[in-house]
Amino acid sequence: MVAKETYDVIIIGGSFAGLQAGMTLGRSLRKTLIIDSALPCNRQTPHSHNFLTHDGAVPAKLAALAREQTLQYPTVQLLQGKAITGGAIENGFSVTTEAGETFHSRKLLFASGIKDNLPAIPGIAESWGISVIHCPYCHGYEVRQQPTGIIANGELAFHFAQLINNLTNQLTLFTNGQPELTAEQLQQLQQKNITIETRNIKGVLHQQGYLHTIVLEDETQVAVKALYLKPNFEQHCSIPAQLGCEISTNNLLVVDGFYKTTIPGVYAAGDCTSMMRSVSVAVASGMSAGAFINKELVSEAFQ
Repeated sequence: MVAKETYDVIIIGGSFAGLQAGMTLGRSLRKTLIIDSALPCNRQTPHSHNFLTHDGAVPAKLAALAREQTLQYPTVQLLQGKAITGGAIENGFSVTTEAGETFHSRKLLFASGIKDNLPAIPGIAESWGISVIHCPYCHGYEVRQQPTGIIANGELAFHFAQLINNLTNQLTLFTNGQPELTAEQLQQLQQKNITIETRNIKGVLHQQGYLHTIVLEDETQVAVKALYLKPNFEQHCSIPAQLGCEISTNNLLVVDGFYKTTIPGVYAAGDCTSMMRSVSVAVASGMSAGAFINKELVSEAFQ
């Protein structure tokens, strides 16, 4: 397949990190292509919180405005599609989409996010991002002082329980088996009146994603309004691995303080690089990555 065009930068992922990077590069007159598969991780989330000036905004509406503002810069283009392969070429990189289109660029930025591998518990996927939530800073205030659950075990369970106990005194920790906690941790949880439930979860009952009941393996029902879960995840895009970018033990792309991956010319920002999954963090990292990419292009032009 013959490459269509050569860009200064190709950005894979057109959610908040990718769009902000695109805006930053567009304002620097960089010819930029954003390739987006239109599958943001917050597509079910009704409201975005803890983002100054946009607290409570609907993520889809916020993203639509972000696209409109980014694409007002004439050097920035958006292609809806899925980038599936990539490789190094002379003076840059090649990216090919699922539709068979190939594009070249001098630099690459992955703002491609992650894919959550949710547990196979009926009702979890339908409620994910609505009442089954991952972050107390993004969603905790809205479910404060409500009957709340946590699905976790071990150190993660104890950490989550500490955080969420600050938001509600009606807290149940669902370990799905024997708790992997120290005697001291168990004592501390008991002192805080945090219930520890070891029976396996059979399913969750909800209405349009809003949780009201957890059903245990013996059909016992526990009333909850919110359920915290930190699922395992993987990179949403396979191209960084194809290029040889280092991926950490917790499946995040490894970047330095300039958002450079371990492959020269390849950058990454947003959820694919950080455990802090929020719109504000994604925007901040996208702006920084765009500026650092432009600085590298400027420096190369003066060599």
